[in-house]
Amino acid sequence: MLQTGIKGSIELTVTKEKCAGALGSGELDVFATPAMIALMEETAWKSVAPYLEPGEGTVGTALDVRHLAATPVGLRVRCDTELTLVDRRRLVFQVRVYDPFGLVGEGTHERFVIRHEKFLGKVDEKRSAVGEAPAVARA
Repeated sequence: MLQTGIKGSIELTVTKEKCAGALGSGELDVFATPAMIALMEETAWKSVAPYLEPGEGTVGTALDVRHLAATPVGLRVRCDTELTLVDRRRLVFQVRVYDPFGLVGEGTHERFVIRHEKFLGKVDEKRSAVGEAPAVARA
């Protein structure tokens, strides 16, 4: 059952592939904002996945984050999330990313609980409009 207080945490090492220069968000070899955001989203969805019904998942719908400090290649970063609001299918998380020197980024992230089949049905309508094959749900 989804309830406030669910926490998640994921750590990773900053690699050149996760830097601004590689992701097109800048030219320097420091942890990129898009990589930080992806880490925030991954940590949030994985934290609540065990509490969902079979056939359900979550999709990100909003982010309000600040990237506060640069992290160079080779350092570890850790993302911590906490589910702070459950409003029917709407989930709001507090998200924070740290490196060994302190806070790197923080903010809020919103996700919605979806039924894979129904969600992919809507995607398939768009695919068929442009002549592509239907999407396949992952278990």
